[in-house]
Amino acid sequence: MRAYLDRTARRVMSALARGLVKVVNDSGGIQLMQVKFNSLQTIDNLPRCAEYGLTSNPPEDSDALVAFAGGDRSNGVVIATGNAKYRMKGLATGEIAIHDNIGQSVYLTANGIVINGGGNPLTITNTPKIRAETPLFECTGDIVDNCDTTGRSMADDRIIFDGHQHQVKNVQGGSSTVTSEVPTQQE
Repeated sequence: MRAYLDRTARRVMSALARGLVKVVNDSGGIQLMQVKFNSLQTIDNLPRCAEYGLTSNPPEDSDALVAFAGGDRSNGVVIATGNAKYRMKGLATGEIAIHDNIGQSVYLTANGIVINGGGNPLTITNTPKIRAETPLFECTGDIVDNCDTTGRSMADDRIIFDGHQHQVKNVQGGSSTVTSEVPTQQE
């Protein structure tokens, strides 16, 4: 009986293990990881179970929590990963963020959403319409219209608008009205 209890205790103790991510294969339908548990044990091709809609490729030496069915070290799955070096700190209760190791993040704060591009461009693709329902839209830099063609900012367009002229032909006096010609100044 004692041997059975000892074996059961070992299996329970072996059901969860913490290791370090060494290699990630993110090319297939399921992500596979090589996890090093100690100097004598490294397991290859452990499948990683992640939440639907969220995915990541943890950097080398990230922590990995692995569950082993029945304590069987040949039947494991990575159920969580983390990296204290890159973890965002100081979040208030109820706040959440997604982030990476180069400073990019989307942070849902108690006071609003903060997007940090980490010095990289922000690209929005495959959308027929962007709608901003806000009483104030503030931009600290120049807004460029048709940036891939004219490359002119709204400030440059304002100079053209303020300085353009219309030719008015056949000016009449008294109560007559005249419609101006199309502007002749080049854009």
